[in-house]
Order: sequence, then structure tokens, then C-alpha cells
Amino acid sequence: MDPKVKDKTGEKKKPKKMISMEAKHEIIAKHERSVRIIDLTNEYGRNPSTKSTIIKQKEAIKKLQPSKGVTIISKLRTDIYDEMEQLLLLWIKEKQLAGDSVSEAIVCEKAGVIFQDLKRDVTETEGESSQVGEGFKASRGWFGNFKKRSGIHSVIHGEASSGDIKAVENFIKVYEKLISEEGYLPQQVFNCDETRVILGKYA
Repeated sequence: MDPKVKDKTGEKKKPKKMISMEAKHEIIAKHERSVRIIDLTNEYGRNPSTKSTIIKQKEAIKKLQPSKGVTIISKLRTDIYDEMEQLLLLWIKEKQLAGDSVSEAIVCEKAGVIFQDLKRDVTETEGESSQVGEGFKASRGWFGNFKKRSGIHSVIHGEASSGDIKAVENFIKVYEKLISEEGYLPQQVFNCDETRVILGKYA
């Protein structure tokens, strides 16, 4: 963003100042000596959530060694990514409580929507100089890591994989017709995943 560009109040917006690697190491060291987050915030500026994020990432930050002459390294995962995953996990839990099945495709799509919403909010608040990533791609790699971080393995159901909606609708019609004609009881109809679990107990 051009420094001459003004925000909605007519005042020039200043680019967000990044925290140097040296400062990050100092923050981590002081926190390990029981210095409170609020005290670190007063000393180094920025908001408390930034300090909390640095503390959460301390093991990775300790391993980072900037190139000679380089004193600034951006955060490993900006606040917006962490917030996106927290909101996504909350959404998944709400779906689970409602009895809805959630597939990998649905989760990835929702993650993209949440990220764009958060990015738009940050841009409107801080301007285009904000340290928000250019974009977010909900790849299979990201999804696998997200499952590990959040522990949502039991939420993702095999039968909820993405597929042709039209084919699903046709299957439901044939399925209902078969149940009606053959006179099956609900207790006689099995979910394939459940059947595999039951048979596995007796294998």
C-alpha cells in the first residue's frame, strides 16, 4: 500500500511493524522466566495475542536462524490462520452436535470461506498494508495437518465424501423404493461403515 494512501478517517496509515527475530527470542526467554504476557506487551508493544502466538510457536522459532544481515522474519502462521482454524473447529463441532456428517471437501470449502471473511475484515480495519497472506489453499496436506492439530478424526465420516449430488438423489429414490417393496425393517438396514466395525469385532 502506498504510504500516501489514507484510511477512511483521512489519516495516513502506517505499515504494521514486524517483530524482529531477536525480539522474538527475547520474548520467549523472558516468558520462560515467568514474565507475564501483559508485561511483555507493555515492553514490546503490539497486542497480547501477538505475544501469545509467539509463545505457542516458540519451539519452531528457536530452530529458525535468519540469514546474515536479516533481522526480520514474518510469523510462521499469522493470527488470521489460527483464528480461521479455531472458527472452523467450532463450526465442525456445531455440525457434529446437529448430527450432520462433514466430509473433507466440505471442511476445506468452509475453511476457504472463513479465511476470506477474516481477510476482508483485517483489510478493512488495517488497510492493505496488513500482514495477511495473499491467499489460502485448503489442500489435502493442510487438511491432514489440521486434523492432527485439532483432533477431529472422529468428526470426518467416510460416507460423507464428496460426490455427484444428482447420483445421490437417484440412489435415495431407488433405496426408498427397495425398502418399501421388500418390506425391510429399519433394524435390518446397515451402514457400510458400521457393518465393517461390527464384523471386525468377530474377525
